[in-house]
Amino acid sequence: MEALREPLPATLRITGYKSHAKEILHCLKNKYFKELEDLEVDGQKVEMPQPLSWYPEELAWHTNLSRKILRKSPQLEKFHQFLVSETESGNISRQEAVSMIPPLLLNAHPHHKILDMCAAPGSKTTQLIEMLHADMSVPFPEGFVIANDVDNKRCYLLVHQAKRLSSPCIMVVNHDASSIPRLTIDVNGTKEILFYDRILCDVPCSGDGTMRKNIDVWKKWTTLNSLQLHGLQLRIATRGAEQLVEGGRMVYSTCSLNPIEDEAVIASLLEKSEGALELADVSSELPGLKWMPGITHWKVMTKDGQWFSEWEAVPHGRHTQIRPTMFPPSDPEKLQAMHLERCLRILPHHQNTGGFFVAVLVKKSSMPWNKRPPKLQGRPAEPREPMRPGPADSAELESKAVGGVGGAELAETAENDGSKRDGVCGPPPSKKMKLFGFKEDPFVFIPEDDPLLLPIQKFYALDPSFPKMNLLTRTTEGKKRQLYMVSKELRNVLLNNSERVKVINTGIKVWCRNNSGEEFDCPFRLAQEGIYTLYPFINSRIITVSMEDVKILLTQENPFFRKLSSETYSQAKDLAKGSVVLKYEPDPTKPDALQCPVVLCGWRGKASIRTFVPKNERLHYLRMMGLDAPAEKKAAGAGLAPEGTGSSAPPEDGDVGAEGGAEPAASVDAAPDPAPTEAALPR
Repeated sequence: MEALREPLPATLRITGYKSHAKEILHCLKNKYFKELEDLEVDGQKVEMPQPLSWYPEELAWHTNLSRKILRKSPQLEKFHQFLVSETESGNISRQEAVSMIPPLLLNAHPHHKILDMCAAPGSKTTQLIEMLHADMSVPFPEGFVIANDVDNKRCYLLVHQAKRLSSPCIMVVNHDASSIPRLTIDVNGTKEILFYDRILCDVPCSGDGTMRKNIDVWKKWTTLNSLQLHGLQLRIATRGAEQLVEGGRMVYSTCSLNPIEDEAVIASLLEKSEGALELADVSSELPGLKWMPGITHWKVMTKDGQWFSEWEAVPHGRHTQIRPTMFPPSDPEKLQAMHLERCLRILPHHQNTGGFFVAVLVKKSSMPWNKRPPKLQGRPAEPREPMRPGPADSAELESKAVGGVGGAELAETAENDGSKRDGVCGPPPSKKMKLFGFKEDPFVFIPEDDPLLLPIQKFYALDPSFPKMNLLTRTTEGKKRQLYMVSKELRNVLLNNSERVKVINTGIKVWCRNNSGEEFDCPFRLAQEGIYTLYPFINSRIITVSMEDVKILLTQENPFFRKLSSETYSQAKDLAKGSVVLKYEPDPTKPDALQCPVVLCGWRGKASIRTFVPKNERLHYLRMMGLDAPAEKKAAGAGLAPEGTGSSAPPEDGDVGAEGGAEPAASVDAAPDPAPTEAALPR
């Protein structure tokens, strides 16, 4: 309790998959952390930040500074600005230490299909995306993350978080996790149910472990919170277990230390799984992390302070509020076989963190109610091809306690799917599912023979291996303004489930239409957001630049060719006007220079080159090269160059595009800063 009364120290995590992780770590250690040495803020000595002992590769750090001091103190302004700017660019995440644990214990690999059931605000989701991209040289990992949240507004927060990582392997959906629909995918021409290799089930909870940062909890907390949430938590965990592949791993976590929300949910889930699930022993997976084993005995308390140690003692009038699943199993053998001690309880005073609970479950076989396929309406049940590994829960027999789509609906939507327009994944019809919040634009895959693609292919000399069929747009009629890209696995999910699932967002922006488009050889220019995914397929329009060139390009509006190195000029002079890729390759013989490759989108004008890079990303590269961020310019006249003004390097189209209905603020690169006025554009 004493630890809970102290403010929570600020923690940060460096985005692990970006090749820039080592550079950021180097920059943090040698510059920003050094500047904190011997500082005193409000009479408190600032301690040097320390890496979290249990987080791999020194990629997570904690300070002894509270978030409030970090925000308010003038001496820390530079450090705070650095954190804010790098967070926006997706290079670091400001995430509470304990919340980093569930994704680590999921042990996800790049080929895994992952479901994050209650994902907003998204810090754990970003960690999972990083795991998919463990190998930066693979632009399209086989796996993907489907991130779900029941709250439509919070889904847009999730989109904003995920966008920072520019991954083609993430899809944000909006459903009640306790009845999240079963999805189907096409496997060699047959429709099969999608089972996930990894599921993160970080359920809504009473939050008593967050008292150090959520002061409200002190006022609002009652034992009633847990009693009301227990049923929902159990339904969500059950729904997750049903959708897990055999041999798959599910992590259940809460930021509460109340056994009603923790061990009671796990015990009840294990009991009704009849051996299909078991708790994994993960005691050796995070060396350095201190935790207490899960408990095996607890009592249940009502709002007015009355305790019950067994279900039989609960008076009849309390049966709606207190349920039998809230108590420990009464059979000692059964209880012992569950190994509840394998759950992890993380206490605030052990390593100066929040309170947290984590349990790791492994699926051994189908859930008992999924063992036999249900009869489909009007026809006999057809056995489906099993999915790997081993026999799958073919179609699904739902128990009364669990909502969701049954086998019959599966068959019905499978039939209807053929009638919809090819490659168009619209929002689900409202008779199937009530739409709350913004009405989303459809996701329309571009046909491979679309005349739009030919000039793009030619202009950028795209490799024959470029997956054209994964390109999509968000409009069925009119001009296509933005082109997005998803991995082929997510394309499969989108095309086979548009009737069943409410997709908020997917895909990264790879091309945008030039405002004065048609006068150039190619009406589409590259977007920085998707450049790292696209770059491996581009074979022309690439200019190799030196570190000095990069500095000039990022600090000057429209540098003339003569300001750049002669090598850069000789590559640029023969290129037609239009979009270019600016590539910096590190020189291992110069250890003081920037040691990670940099790929920037640019525009070759008549006599100058400019970059199209969002402000925070620009500041990031300059920092990595040892330049301090230039003083903030107030964006006077930051309006985009009006369409059709004949400007030769039009900025991003102003529509929000992939964000669907989100406010423009949620769009990270809605307009590269500073937005050029027409006069400023290279001719």
